[in-house]
Amino acid sequence: MATCEVCGNHYGMTFEVHAQGAVHVFDCFSCAIHRMAPICEHCRVQIIGQGVEVEGHWFCGAHCARAEGKAGIVDKV
Repeated sequence: MATCEVCGNHYGMTFEVHAQGAVHVFDCFSCAIHRMAPICEHCRVQIIGQGVEVEGHWFCGAHCARAEGKAGIVDKV
């Protein structure tokens, strides 16, 4: 039985996420999203979908990237 690194719950069905050389342990996807999802630098929402990375900055979509002055950014459809 492992412990979720976000909520501290001791749970028999935790899972690990391996990212950037670190191992994270969670008891649910909600905790994993809380810890792992990047945050849009314009509207501050957690980016659960694809998002847009521009010059090392993360945005939830092209609209927020453009609102921060990033030119030529479009959402993929």
